[in-house]
Amino acid sequence: MILIRITMTEKSKEPFHVIIKPIGPVCNLTCKYCYYLDKKSLYPDKKSFRMSAHTLEEITKQYIHCQPEGIQEIQFAWQGGEPTLLGVDFFKKAVALQKKYAPKGVRIFNSFQTNGTLLSDKWGQFFHDESFLVGISIDGPEDLHNRFRYNSKGEGSFNQVMKGVEILKKHEVEFNTLTVVNSINGNRPKLVYDFLKEIGSTFFQFIPIVERNDSGSVTKETVGPRQWGRFLQTVFDCWLSSDIGHIFIQRFDVCLGLYMGLPSSLCVFSETCGRAAALEHNGDLYSCDHFVFKENYLGNIKKHSLASLMDSPQQKKFGDNKQAALPKKCRQCRYLPICNGGCPSNRFIKKTGEKYPLNYLCEGYKLFFRHSLPYFRAMAQSLAYGSSAKDYKMFLDSKKASGNNKNTKT
Repeated sequence: MILIRITMTEKSKEPFHVIIKPIGPVCNLTCKYCYYLDKKSLYPDKKSFRMSAHTLEEITKQYIHCQPEGIQEIQFAWQGGEPTLLGVDFFKKAVALQKKYAPKGVRIFNSFQTNGTLLSDKWGQFFHDESFLVGISIDGPEDLHNRFRYNSKGEGSFNQVMKGVEILKKHEVEFNTLTVVNSINGNRPKLVYDFLKEIGSTFFQFIPIVERNDSGSVTKETVGPRQWGRFLQTVFDCWLSSDIGHIFIQRFDVCLGLYMGLPSSLCVFSETCGRAAALEHNGDLYSCDHFVFKENYLGNIKKHSLASLMDSPQQKKFGDNKQAALPKKCRQCRYLPICNGGCPSNRFIKKTGEKYPLNYLCEGYKLFFRHSLPYFRAMAQSLAYGSSAKDYKMFLDSKKASGNNKNTKT
C-alpha cells in the first residue's frame, strides 16, 4: 500500500464537504427505492465493509487539515448504508480523533443519518454527550412508511423507527427528519406534514426519489414531476398558515435565501457543484453521493491527499458541467436563478432541439416556484426591513399571490 504524508500546508482552494460512509452500502433494511445497496458491486471481492481504524484516522486528519485557511467550523456527516451497524465505540473513536486533530479555535460538528431501527439508550447517551445532530429517515405514518421501507423479510420498519425516535427524545438529542417523497406518499402531503410535526420534528428534509430501471424508464416508486410539485405546494401552504419560525424546511430555507441574494447552501440549487463528495469505507472518494460510479472515481485518500482530489481537474469539470450542460430551455427560464437546473442526476429527459437533457422534475419545480414566489419575495422584503419572515403579509402583493394560487390549481 502506498501511503502519503499529509502536512498542514496541503490546503484546498475552497471549502468542501465529504459524506463519509464508514460501512459503505451495508444496511439492515432493504428499502425498495434505495439507490445505494447495489454499490456493493463496486467491490465484488469485499467481505467486510467496515472502515478500518487507519482509514478512519486518515479521513479525520485530512478532512480537518485540508480545509482552506480561515475555516472555523467543520461538519462531519456520517451516512451509509446504516452507520449504527458499526457500534457506538467506532464513533467514540471518531470523536476522539476529531479532538486530536482539530486546530485551536476550530469547532467540529457531527451529523448522523440513520434509519433509527437500531438505536438504544447507549446511542442516545452518546449522541447527547457529543452533541450529534441525528437525521431520522421516515416517510410518514405507518402505512406510508412501511410501503417501501422494510427489512430483508419484507417486514415494515415503522415501529422500530418510532422506538428510535423516542430514544432520541428521552436523551434530548437534536434530530431532524428525512422523508423520501415517492409515488405513494407523494399523494398525501398534508398527512405527511402533520405526522412529522406530531412526532416532534421541527426540521424537515424532503428528498424526491427518482430512479430508472435497466430500460431507462422511471421505476414505479419514482415520484411524478407534477406530483412532486403539488406535494411541495401543499406542504408550503401548511407551513405558511401557521408554522413559519417554528418548523424549518430545508428547501424552503434555501429558496428564501436565494430570493434574498444569498448563495445556495444546497447543491441541488447551486450554479455549480463538485464541493460535496462521497467517501467509501476503504478511503475511495467519488464526485458525489449520487454519482458513485466508476467514471466518477477520484482516487483513494491513502494514495492522494483529499485536497488534491477535491481540487483536481476531474472534479472541477464535474462541478462545472452542471452549468455548462444546461439545456436551452433552462437558460431561458425565469426560475433559473433559483433552480439552476436542479440536480444533474435527474437530467435525462431528451427533447428535440435540445443538445442536453432536461431535468425530470422540471415541471414540478415550476409549479412550486410559481406558487411560492410572491410569498418568498415578501418574506425577503420583511427580513430586509428588520422584521421576521412571518410578517410577510405586510409586503405581499395580494393580487399576484391570489393569481399564482389560481394558476397552479390542479
